[in-house]
Amino acid sequence: MVTVPIPQHKHCQVCGKAIRSKQAMCSDECKADWEKTVKRKQIWLIAYVAAAMVMVVVIMLSLGGG
Repeated sequence: MVTVPIPQHKHCQVCGKAIRSKQAMCSDECKADWEKTVKRKQIWLIAYVAAAMVMVVVIMLSLGGG
């Protein structure tokens, strides 16, 4: 069995294609998809933090107003 060395590479974070190790994404389309995903995650994180803050305020008001 002959083994062939695999050149240094990494994989696109969006589609998984093998790319050069200097690149981050394989195409502009994958880059745009990645940016949308990151933005969506940031919006959800802000929503979760805001909801948690509202819950803390409601609990504090219900305990303090007693």
